[in-house]
Amino acid sequence: MGNKIIEEDIASIWSEFDLSPLAGKSVLITGASGLIGTYMIYSLLRWNNTSSDKIQVALVIHRELPDHLRDLEQHPEITIHRGDLSDYRFFESLPIFDCIIHAAGYGQPGMFMENQIKTIRLNTIATDLLLAHLSPAGRFLFVSTSEVYSGSPETPYTETTVGATMPDHLRACYIEGKRCGEAICHAYMGTDKTVKIGRVSLAYGPGVRKTDKRVLYNFIEKGLCGSIQMMDAGRAKRVYCYVSDTVSLLWNILLRGKEHTYNVGGMSHTTIAELAALIGENLNVSVAFPEEEQEMFGAPREVFVDMNRALSEFGKKKFVSLEDGLSRTIEWYRENLS
Repeated sequence: MGNKIIEEDIASIWSEFDLSPLAGKSVLITGASGLIGTYMIYSLLRWNNTSSDKIQVALVIHRELPDHLRDLEQHPEITIHRGDLSDYRFFESLPIFDCIIHAAGYGQPGMFMENQIKTIRLNTIATDLLLAHLSPAGRFLFVSTSEVYSGSPETPYTETTVGATMPDHLRACYIEGKRCGEAICHAYMGTDKTVKIGRVSLAYGPGVRKTDKRVLYNFIEKGLCGSIQMMDAGRAKRVYCYVSDTVSLLWNILLRGKEHTYNVGGMSHTTIAELAALIGENLNVSVAFPEEEQEMFGAPREVFVDMNRALSEFGKKKFVSLEDGLSRTIEWYRENLS
């Protein structure tokens, strides 16, 4: 098992953000075994490898770490807190931190629809209790989602776009959970604590579990088995963002952001069918379409966020292309999960 690609990705964005405000501070990452959490951890470890003023890294872990992160359990610069963020009793023994990155939660539609109550708690109760465990002048980043715009007819979504979904919507536990989490963050913005929100749109890349069934990884898994079978014509449009670009933007939002809320997305506007074709081409396998389409219940037809606020403020100009990002993801997937 190796994380060479992840380390290379962190090196490629290292000049785009500055972690010095966290030097000598304690940083807690929830969702530490997830895609974004993994790249956040490796960013902090790179800082500690190059600086004498170490960052104290702490992680919240609920399940066993996947094989590619198992070495972190014995890492001398990492403290692990094991427990369930959706259970308030976990917080009784949790210390105070100078910085908290709340990236925990179910990102897969299948998972959050199977765990609706827990999904709501992770974004609401956990957000409130984590903010209560932040030092008085600490920094907090809530990793939200572009799904808060669900129901809006206008695209691209700006940070002021208003979503409109009903509480009985199939994905309401996720959408409304994130909205409520954001509302809790806004309530704390009137304190001395620095609270930021990053609405992430379709981050992808190395660092996922084999159980991740989101469409991009599902295509890779199918492709490695010989062919990609589509469930519909793939007309829905998405803008994918390679995880190193996502994390670069999130660090800047947390440490430099002048606004409270930012969209975090990429530049690769594509249909699901085009995504499948790119993966099929990379793996040299065919893509098959069904004679009768299966309806994708609750999924938006288009996800497209406006990135002007983040780009104008942080000056990010380079983004990993979808072709290169898929190639790196597939390479890592082969090495670690196939």
